[in-house]
Amino acid sequence: MRDKGSRTTSFGFREVPAGEKAGLVRGVFDSVAPKYDLMNDLMSAGVHRLWKAAFIDRLNPRPGETLLDVAGGTGDIAAAFLARADDRRKSRAAPPARAIVADINFEMLKEGRGRRRKGEAGARLALLCADAENLPIPDQSVDACAVAFGVRNMTNISRALAEARRTLKIGGRFFCLEFSHLATEGLQKLYDAYSFKVIPWLGEKVANDRDSYQYLVESIRRFPNQEAFAAMLREAGFSRVKYENLSAGIAAIHSGWRT
Repeated sequence: MRDKGSRTTSFGFREVPAGEKAGLVRGVFDSVAPKYDLMNDLMSAGVHRLWKAAFIDRLNPRPGETLLDVAGGTGDIAAAFLARADDRRKSRAAPPARAIVADINFEMLKEGRGRRRKGEAGARLALLCADAENLPIPDQSVDACAVAFGVRNMTNISRALAEARRTLKIGGRFFCLEFSHLATEGLQKLYDAYSFKVIPWLGEKVANDRDSYQYLVESIRRFPNQEAFAAMLREAGFSRVKYENLSAGIAAIHSGWRT
């Protein structure tokens, strides 16, 4: 995957001018937004909910913290973060947690806002239409930064990681949940066969959009493996970098700290 300073970048298996990728990705998510969560359930047989639950466990939300959920889409990670932090409040005197959902795609943010009950989380959950590579967030202002299934859609991953680190307070933590690479070649071949045959078909039948789900499958295969992405986190300045495979490596949770 080309990244730093490149004039081209990957859009699935295609190489496109770097300046065009954000618009192409925006078109994909404009199209899939209404059926996005339903398709996630169908594609993973609901397992993505277990992955996200593990992700929230690793984030370890606490009262008074501020989460920045980058490429946060419909806001499910941010909402779960706030709910977990609320569960841990010992008294009303403890400060509540807050969350900012930042996503370049307005349709995804709108979809999430529409399904959330009026007043749920109130002003504690803010929506921000913004590019992960240029976040209008002050330096060292958030306690945790999360990205769930969004990094592979970014044009310049290194720049987005640097932005995430910039927003974190000293001692803040970064967590990324992303599709990854399976532990063995045999398992990878089986998963590829499922991905390329079944997922675009589901996209066509359920979301009436085969091309967008073909791109999503291709983008997963183009994403760096676990060790390569861990190296990118270290290069971005994160310390205590590690990763944890989920479902034998179909997905992985990557983490690092700002020190």
